Amino acid sequence: LDEPALWGILKWKYLLKRDIMRWTLGAHDIIFTKKSHQMFFARGQVVPIVRGGGVYQKGMDFCVDRLNEGRWVHIFPEGKVNMDKKPMRLKWGVGRMIDECNILPVVLPMWHIGMDTILPNEPPYIPRLGNKVTVLIGKPINIKDILEKLREQNKTAMFIRKVLTDKIQEEFLTLKENAENIHRQWTTQSEDKTHQ
Repeated sequence: LDEPALWGILKWKYLLKRDIMRWTLGAHDIIFTKKSHQMFFARGQVVPIVRGGGVYQKGMDFCVDRLNEGRWVHIFPEGKVNMDKKPMRLKWGVGRMIDECNILPVVLPMWHIGMDTILPNEPPYIPRLGNKVTVLIGKPINIKDILEKLREQNKTAMFIRKVLTDKIQEEFLTLKENAENIHRQWTTQSEDKTHQ
């Protein structure tokens, strides 16, 4: 639910134009299990990714190609649903995608809280409308200077992936803290109004 629901914040004109709408990665063993699912998600510009398949796989290559065309690729760099909501190590694929781009992409971090109150991550998977979701969009992360320095120093691809991923992880943790504070204030104010 997270991926399509997030784009409810966009105007319809952006959602309906396939040439400007985002590409995203989806777990092949979850959403690409049936022919009908494959067709549905492919229409939604979802690319299958094999969890645990490493940074060099067809889905990642495809997304690097889209980035090199100047297209929008949205990923959840944790690589899975964060069930216990504890900080997770981001997957190095995000660093690979940035490092291998011929056109330096804009890295725009987002953090959301509350999607699991609308559609729980555990059975029964019944939507619960009327709950609050906070989506916080950060500022673009400046990776140009870091990337240039690493390349000048002739660092290995693996080292570059790690450093880029670590930088994004730092920004994510700050964004997460800010989003949690906003969400807490927002939901507390709503509860206070309800009890008045």
